[in-house]
Amino acid sequence: MPPKKKSNQSPTIENRKARHDYEILETLECGVMLQGSEVKSVRDGKVSLAEGYVRVQVNPPAMFLHSVNIAEYGPAGPTAHQVTRTRKLLAHKREIEKFFRQVDQKGVTVVPLKMYFKDGYAKVLIGLGRGRQAHDKRDAISQRESKRELDRALSKRVR
Repeated sequence: MPPKKKSNQSPTIENRKARHDYEILETLECGVMLQGSEVKSVRDGKVSLAEGYVRVQVNPPAMFLHSVNIAEYGPAGPTAHQVTRTRKLLAHKREIEKFFRQVDQKGVTVVPLKMYFKDGYAKVLIGLGRGRQAHDKRDAISQRESKRELDRALSKRVR
C-alpha cells in the first residue's frame, strides 16, 4: 500500500472584513518570508489579517506585508519575533509590476485576503481591491441575502 498523505492540519486564516470593505478585482497567491517562531504561530492560527495591507514598490520590484499581527510563540523564549513587523512577499517580477501599475490608479489598494500553508510553504492570497462606499456595502448585503433566500427556496422545492 502507498503511504498515506498527511492531512493539512494547518488552519486557513481569512480576512472576511476585506471582502466586505473592498470590491476585489483580482487575486494573487504569494509566498511570505517568515521567521521560525512566526511559522509556529501561523500553524496555531494566531494571526490577524484585518488591519493588514500590502505596499508595492517597483524599483527593485518587491511587495511587503504591513501591520499583520502574528502572535508571539511562547516556547520561542528570547528568540521570539516582533508581532507586527514588515514581511516580504514572494512573487514573480512581472506579477509585481502588473500590481504596481494597477495600484497606481486612484482608489485601488492591495489587501491580504487569506493566509494558509500549501505543500509546507506559507502562502498569502492578496487581492486588488477598490474601496466600497456605505451604500455599496448595503447593496452587496441585500444581494447576498436575496441569493441565500432563493437558494433556500430552490433546495426545498427539489426535495
